[in-house]
Amino acid sequence: MNKIFTLLFLSLLSGVSFAQTVTLRGYTSDRSSGEHLINASVYSSEKLIGTISNNYGFYSLTLPTGKHTLSCSYVGYQAQTIELNLATDTVINFQLSAQQELEEITIIGQQGESKLASSQMSRENITMDKVKSLPAFLGEADIIKTIQLLPGVQSGTEGASGLYVRGGGPDQNLILLDDVPIYNANHLFGFFSVFNPDAIKSVSLYKGGFPARFGGRLSSVVDIRMKDGNSQKLHGNFSIGLISSKLNLEGPLVKDKTTFNFSARRTYADLIARPLIKASSEGEEGGGYFFHDLNMKITHKFSDRSKLYLSAYTGKDRASSKYDYTSNWDNESWRHNDRFHLDWGNTTTALRWNYLITNKLFANTTLTYSNYVFDIEERTSSLNLSTAEKGDSYQLNYKSGIEDLGAKIDFDYYPNPQHRVKFGASYTNHTFKPGIMVHKEKADYTSPIDTTYGNANITAHELYAYIEDNIEISPIFSVNVGLHASAFGVEGKMYGSIQPRLSAKYMANDRLAIKAAYSKMDQYIHLLSTATIELPTDLWLPTTKRIRPQHSHQFALGAVYQVKKGIELSAEGFYKTMDNLLEYKEGASFIGVSTGWEDKVEMGKGWSYGAELLLQKTTGKTTGWLGYTLSWSDRQFENINWGEKFSARYDRRHDLSFVMTHRFSDRFDIGFTWVYGTGNAVTIPTQKVISPQIPNTPYITGGYEYYGERNNYRMPAYHRMDIGFNFHKQKKHGIRTWNVSLYNAYSRQNPFFVYFDNEQTYTSSRKVLKQFSLFPIIPSISYSFKF
Repeated sequence: MNKIFTLLFLSLLSGVSFAQTVTLRGYTSDRSSGEHLINASVYSSEKLIGTISNNYGFYSLTLPTGKHTLSCSYVGYQAQTIELNLATDTVINFQLSAQQELEEITIIGQQGESKLASSQMSRENITMDKVKSLPAFLGEADIIKTIQLLPGVQSGTEGASGLYVRGGGPDQNLILLDDVPIYNANHLFGFFSVFNPDAIKSVSLYKGGFPARFGGRLSSVVDIRMKDGNSQKLHGNFSIGLISSKLNLEGPLVKDKTTFNFSARRTYADLIARPLIKASSEGEEGGGYFFHDLNMKITHKFSDRSKLYLSAYTGKDRASSKYDYTSNWDNESWRHNDRFHLDWGNTTTALRWNYLITNKLFANTTLTYSNYVFDIEERTSSLNLSTAEKGDSYQLNYKSGIEDLGAKIDFDYYPNPQHRVKFGASYTNHTFKPGIMVHKEKADYTSPIDTTYGNANITAHELYAYIEDNIEISPIFSVNVGLHASAFGVEGKMYGSIQPRLSAKYMANDRLAIKAAYSKMDQYIHLLSTATIELPTDLWLPTTKRIRPQHSHQFALGAVYQVKKGIELSAEGFYKTMDNLLEYKEGASFIGVSTGWEDKVEMGKGWSYGAELLLQKTTGKTTGWLGYTLSWSDRQFENINWGEKFSARYDRRHDLSFVMTHRFSDRFDIGFTWVYGTGNAVTIPTQKVISPQIPNTPYITGGYEYYGERNNYRMPAYHRMDIGFNFHKQKKHGIRTWNVSLYNAYSRQNPFFVYFDNEQTYTSSRKVLKQFSLFPIIPSISYSFKF
């Protein structure tokens, strides 16, 4: 490993130099909106050298003096070519126009830098056009559900928006919204994600070969960027669906200087159900369920060298019930009130300042805030209507969450066309809230109870620094080499980690690239879960004196082959080891505070390995992909399953997805998906053993259920087809779209969970295993208008 970083150092010192050179720099953007384009390619055809723009659209390219033909290109846009004679450092801002010709439209693919050209492997980029064109569950287009259709990614359970990437758990995904971590990315108990596609510009998924700038998780990075807002004129979009409505507005506050982007989404199932509940109840009954999201971003340009970004997100789920009624007891009239609510939500804020220090050095400084809160409360009370005397009352409240304050600085340095260097550092102050319970009770015949107990808050400090360089050693060989160093201080103990990263690409010919990667990752936070679906009761907890950090090693080897223009075939094999994974002990849960949470968990290790294939078409009227994953994922804990290896719950041997969109015309297009997967592993009893203490007890009245190995049974295979139709029409002030979708179009009865039931006959009774299916065929319709 020392040789690798010696090579990195020497390469930086001995990069190709030119007798007389100048630096060309600027920004790449959308001509109509001013939105910056990420990973756009800027290329000199004479010198056969180029670069790509960063996350803020900035690029820098050092060239010899003299005449050059420069091209700027980006997926789905018309390339722009200019000729110039370079004598001094020059600023060129490229503004590209969206492609108009139908055959050239690209909906999904690597944005700017293709898989074939990039040394990065295990990365997929997804555009919002693809997300919105695919059929949607209950009409809600969802970023995470689109990611689930890619090889190496699983959803967990039916309809859920969880992510299980290459054998990892949901806590091992670093989900970033404008550089701020999102800890619970789920709405509706996991059936939708918190990301409103109308507010999002780009999404990148990293499954392996992680660049050094990312850290803190083992399995994946989902890098989500919000739109900056249109700098030219006001635009908007609103939509109405079966369960929610959305509004998006963007435009200039000061033209070409200050822009805004605002999006809001809210469900209204609770508003529709409220009068129905009230009409069917003898008492005053109410409640229901809703969620909402608000996204906001303001961008201000001080100069061509200095820009400020302020972005924020807040979202909340609330499930509640209330029941008010009267009763008569001992010739007195009493009024009773029962209340229950379950709330959870995220709030994030990022303040970022870009500053161009030199033509080759770009700096970005970020201040972040994140707060995830879970709150459950139950209250009952009574009032004597005759005397106004308060009667019995009861209150139980449980709260948990995690709050972060952070600061980071990142640099992009372009010493010459053979090097693109990134380096930076970050600090985060974590406040973990493992759970506080408040219990209050008042009754006539018992002493009042008013107590608070649980686990105290834990403060932790996380730091990291990194450096990475994308080095073009020759026209056919390039590497991305980096180092990520991190530290985590908690309860007077400091953990540290050095994490090398390496990705390499070899061009066997113009159409075939061979790639390899290695990543070491460390994770200082843990998620404890007791349910088969992701619930807000899942607890985020830190590494402590007793609980060590998780860490992993991942190796990947693959190839990318360009079948023809717009069609690529990629294959990757991976092997990953994971240590210090957490599981609840048998019978333990997040409730029950007689002991601390550290006493309720087991630590163990895991393995995952497999192969992924992806054939994708990115141009023309028909676009989409065919993906297949063959994989294994195992776990081992000393005091679980007698210390023997067992299959992880979401170990899935075979996973297949087919995704297609076809545009018949500007007025009509369709989206189609079909997925197949091996059934989830679950634990069921295999036999019943009579209690040895009472050997003569009949079989049907007693005994012990024997389970054998953990996850010893496979549920039936999962498969589903979805289809959606989009009808567009140009109106005077914008474009109207009707979307009609069918989720689970052939109504496959996929298992949500399995259970035992007694099947009775006239002469006998036997226990049979049955399945519960959640979603049959579900039609949906939505209306949207873009202006």
